[in-house]
Amino acid sequence: MREKILNYIEHNSRIDMSDLAVILGCDEVTLANELEAMEDEHIICGYPTLINWDKTGVEKVSALIEVRVTPQRGMGFDKVAERIYNYPEVNSVYLISGNCDFMVTLEGRTLREIADFVSDKLSPLDSVLSTKTNFILKKYKDHGTIMAETHRDERELVSP
Repeated sequence: MREKILNYIEHNSRIDMSDLAVILGCDEVTLANELEAMEDEHIICGYPTLINWDKTGVEKVSALIEVRVTPQRGMGFDKVAERIYNYPEVNSVYLISGNCDFMVTLEGRTLREIADFVSDKLSPLDSVLSTKTNFILKKYKDHGTIMAETHRDERELVSP
């Protein structure tokens, strides 16, 4: 049952609990108890809202920062990741495979704000070997949701 609950709320966390209970074939009390248990166990870690900031008029800059590090003895990457994710400016930190060790996501008001964070706070960390900043210019799809407006072909079909 947990997997079914998670699959539904991952894509629609605002679904009405009575509707979800009907879909899952259980009562609302059982559903509420299961959700609360998964929150307590940190299986469910939050209910974020996906916003298309381009449509708000609010200036926001998003960046993906590739970070190469030297893992700390006896702690691996975890201690370095903890130092990075404790900065309030950091949205997420992922340990990844490939040319770098971490992918760090940030949001700021300006390109300069992001650049300053990287040069003043992230790069000077003793375990950090190098960083590479990639600015997000446009989001087409985010968390499974299409962000870009789809354009319909308004031309009329002409047949011979």
